Amino acid sequence: MQGKLRAMEIATPGHVNRLAARTQRLRASTIREILKVTQQPDVISFAGGLPAPELFPRKDLAEAAARILADPVDGSNSLQYSVTEGHPPLRAWVAKRLHEVWGVEVAPDDVLVTGGSQQGLDLIGKVFLNPGDTVVLENPSYLGTIQAWDAYEAEYLTVETDALGMVPEALERTLRTTSVPPKLVYLVPNFGNPTGVTLAQERREAIVRICERYDVPLVEDDPYGELRYEGRHLTPLIAYPSAGTIIYLGTNSKICAPGLRVAWMVCRDGAVRERIVPAKQAADLHTNTFCQFLFTEYAKDGATFAAHVESIRDCYRQRRNAMSEALHAFMPSDVRFNEPGGGLFFWATVERPNIDTEALLHEVAEKQRVAFVPGRAFFPHHDVKNAMRLNFSNMPPERIREGVERLAQGLRAYPA
Repeated sequence: MQGKLRAMEIATPGHVNRLAARTQRLRASTIREILKVTQQPDVISFAGGLPAPELFPRKDLAEAAARILADPVDGSNSLQYSVTEGHPPLRAWVAKRLHEVWGVEVAPDDVLVTGGSQQGLDLIGKVFLNPGDTVVLENPSYLGTIQAWDAYEAEYLTVETDALGMVPEALERTLRTTSVPPKLVYLVPNFGNPTGVTLAQERREAIVRICERYDVPLVEDDPYGELRYEGRHLTPLIAYPSAGTIIYLGTNSKICAPGLRVAWMVCRDGAVRERIVPAKQAADLHTNTFCQFLFTEYAKDGATFAAHVESIRDCYRQRRNAMSEALHAFMPSDVRFNEPGGGLFFWATVERPNIDTEALLHEVAEKQRVAFVPGRAFFPHHDVKNAMRLNFSNMPPERIREGVERLAQGLRAYPA
């Protein structure tokens, strides 16, 4: 009862008036709120973008932690304050990994270690955005980015996005016709969240050149790039030589363990890095030192790390296939869905005039005990209500099949 009274007290107008105006735009993450509901064991959840916990390399991480703590130098340094830019061996590992996997040439000094990619997004917003500044996004786009940049009172311009990703001609038209140049262009080029769409190879350099021509910094968010289940890796945007500013975000979360909160921002523009470093110092001084040491110690064994990443790909490929087969088998004919080549998500739309997937979620969570993320939150203007994001990485194939069948039952029962 005291907690309820305290919540009511905080919500009174007198208290609200003491808060910064930007807090009026801050909302709890839709996904985080849904995840609270899905903790019940009888609920099959396609809601969170959660890696499979049984794939976390617990034994290898435990051995790496023991080696670090047993070392008289690393053991002490790993528990000490550290530099804001990040653990130097980790920054070198990131530069090497980008070169080995994607052929990207960056120096360790171009790398800044962050507390998850979400902190990278927050730092970009802090450094670039004034209230009312515009950002160009895919439509739909990653909810976490919208949430991060809402805190800096950004406005959003959306660009047409199809089965091949952001449409370059639409981007150029947007940049050419805006009265005030946007501050940033943001996209997730590989197996995007929420749609699972990959930006086509032939569009990648075109987007880099458009942003270069209009002098708009480009933010390339790539949490899923390693999770390709067939075909070859496509060229990252940061791999193209450019006179413009390109900021690349990567993370260990999908290839090791998200709880470590170890991620990285890569930016060759020294003037931008010089602004981001003190912004990070003001936020947290530095990313968790021990976790940086731990991930570096674990990942430096290239053969072990490569085998681990391949095991993740194999598992998720099977789960992706299971969801695809179930969607084809059970979904009503008015449901359209993609076939992602990697990542963690399917994106489905219901071609029905009365459908509202937020209302559908309440129905199926209660009656069919299955959950997903309604699509509306991923659209910056919240103007689409017939879509849903379905995660396949966190459930075994048999549960995926059962969950899709339950969801299809709920769709058929949804009021006409």
